[in-house]
Amino acid sequence: MTRFTLCTASALALIAAHPILAQDTSTSSSTDSAPSAAAPADTAPNAGSSDVTTSATDTGSAGQAQPDAAPQDTSDETSQGDETSQPEGAAEDTDQATNAGLGTAPQAQPEVGENWPFYGGDSNATRYSPLNQITPENVGQLERAFVYRTGDMPSAEAAGKYAGETTPIEMNGALYMCSAKNVLISISATTGEENWRFDPGVPDEAIPYSASCRGVTAYTDPTAAEGTPCATRIIEGTLDAKLVAVDASTGAACEGFGENGTVDLWQDIGERVPGWYAVTAPPVVVRGILVTGAQVKDGQAEDAPSGVIRGYDVKTGELAWAWDLAAPDQNIDGPPEGEVYTRGTPNMWTAAVADEELGYVYLPLGNSSVDYYGSNRSDAENEFATSLVALDVTTGKPVWHFQTVRHDVWDYDLGSQPTLIDWKGTPAILLPSKQGDLYILDRATGEALTPVGEVSDLPQGDVEPDFISPTQPVSSWHTLRKEPLQELDSWGFTPIDQLWCRIQFRRANYDGYMTPPSADKPWIQYPGYNGGSDWGSVAVDTETGVIVANYNDVPNYNQLIPREKADEMGLVPIDEQAKRSGGAEGAGDAQAGSPYAINVNAGWRSELTGMPCTRPPYGGIRAIDLETGETIWDKPLGTARNNGPFGIPSMLPFDIGTPNNGGSVVTAGGLIFIGAATDNLFRAIDIKTGETVWSDVLPAGGQANPIAYSVDGRDYVMIAATGHHFMETPIGDYMIAYALPEASK
Repeated sequence: MTRFTLCTASALALIAAHPILAQDTSTSSSTDSAPSAAAPADTAPNAGSSDVTTSATDTGSAGQAQPDAAPQDTSDETSQGDETSQPEGAAEDTDQATNAGLGTAPQAQPEVGENWPFYGGDSNATRYSPLNQITPENVGQLERAFVYRTGDMPSAEAAGKYAGETTPIEMNGALYMCSAKNVLISISATTGEENWRFDPGVPDEAIPYSASCRGVTAYTDPTAAEGTPCATRIIEGTLDAKLVAVDASTGAACEGFGENGTVDLWQDIGERVPGWYAVTAPPVVVRGILVTGAQVKDGQAEDAPSGVIRGYDVKTGELAWAWDLAAPDQNIDGPPEGEVYTRGTPNMWTAAVADEELGYVYLPLGNSSVDYYGSNRSDAENEFATSLVALDVTTGKPVWHFQTVRHDVWDYDLGSQPTLIDWKGTPAILLPSKQGDLYILDRATGEALTPVGEVSDLPQGDVEPDFISPTQPVSSWHTLRKEPLQELDSWGFTPIDQLWCRIQFRRANYDGYMTPPSADKPWIQYPGYNGGSDWGSVAVDTETGVIVANYNDVPNYNQLIPREKADEMGLVPIDEQAKRSGGAEGAGDAQAGSPYAINVNAGWRSELTGMPCTRPPYGGIRAIDLETGETIWDKPLGTARNNGPFGIPSMLPFDIGTPNNGGSVVTAGGLIFIGAATDNLFRAIDIKTGETVWSDVLPAGGQANPIAYSVDGRDYVMIAATGHHFMETPIGDYMIAYALPEASK
């Protein structure tokens, strides 16, 4: 197999003893892979897709790279031809975002290895570690080195809303992390002894779907003298929509950043409604610009907070630029006095990645604020929704975008952080989607480097047939997506259970992939909106050229609710509710401003036993050859030990493949480490065979991304066991590090 190495800036050779800790400046961004169950290694790349045409470099209006001189009207569903224009805007107005000298020159980036300095491991977000002390031969000796508890557990008011999802970073013997409600913490990477903590005081009412903080960002000022306060700083985004920066050594607030270490992201957003606008993903630093999006609570109203992406001076917190996709020129320096950023536009709730050399940040966008109805959307929303957007941080303007769904009414947000790779000599970006497709694009132009096909003659439905696209892009290189469901796929714990699910299948609308929303009766959405690859993203072994992708394979069972009935039911958006925060998207989301509310069943289950209505596996993990796109192996991920009818754990050790949330880390020792599944096991998997060679029972759910690091010659792996209310795993506050016994290292 061809060896694949990352395109690393030549400036890496200049990293000093005190490394520059600029966050995620690789050129990745992501689209979520679609849900799919484990499949044999010879599964066809486009299983489940019919009438597919393929071109290696198609440049149609969606699923293809689009140069972004200005927003274009993409209401026309036809492809735009086969030639890709050169990107525009990258070299223009380079002084627009260069206040205080920012955005002008690339900075050297710290490397992964002994340290884990970025949320995605390295600046390319590969989630690969070159550490090789722990191998399939000795992993059975792995033991807990320490267990640290953050102390952040839900109050009575926040019960049922915690899903920590935390991935720490590690630098020079210290771990830095955020708890579920944004308490910043540093501990010793070898003992778990606490160094400091900083509590920004996030209230329970700010929790949107979940109390989640996926990670933090580190930045070192290359011009600051060692020992200067906040020369190295730890930065997070919070649930109450703030950017917070503290000194990495002491945890003290960086007083020169914003106001006493805090920037208020509600500025120019509109009415402050707790739980509607929040940050759960770590921001990214590229060329001294701190870039962040925000999560906007789904399903509430067309008049939701804006999905604006903003760049700030990482030292001062001063706004450098704002990219409001519906008013890019008017609002680049913030909206005019008395106005706000354009409301209801697609947002970026997940993690971006950046290329420091190009000065581009790659933004995985979701769809508009009303997920399941689109006829009221603007041309700009249709242009950029569910797209990977390359933004030039020196101008605050988009260079190109690649759209994975045309007129998305399925909530197929791009949820994964993309990964920067070198692909056959070209600096590239690997993009997974919730539909299960994996794309490889040229970082500079957005041109597809692997074949992109087209699915045609798709169902239009009766709700808005003139809006639903009759065609959609698909990856002809690799997809995790499976064959369409059939009635015979209905499953049950008992014959009665199975019969009930078959009846529900018959009463629903289902015409295969991309069945559009319906109001007359439920419709089956398969893949469901949890993917595929979601925020856990993929890992890439850059030495052997192997992609590791874990995924879900569970359909949604949804139904639109006509507005008159929704009014009778008293369904109102979050800004009109007496209690302004809530649980996960689901039953009775108002979608105010559109003709329909929505009921979402994201994990279609039998009402008799609570078991899924489709046969297992419900999730898996797959190894993919990066050079060819072929499946190396595919295994169910998760046992039945913690699952069973009526919510009673069966304790059966069978690998049925459970739903999973969170990603993996791959090491040069030949191992994949992953939690993610609902059986509360932390696993080591042999990357060559897919066999689990070690596991440990966690005290709470392991729905988080693990990391690997080394201190004083001893290699560690770590995972947060903090649980996940939506995945129905136990909630905890545990950070658990593992290592070989001292005598074995």
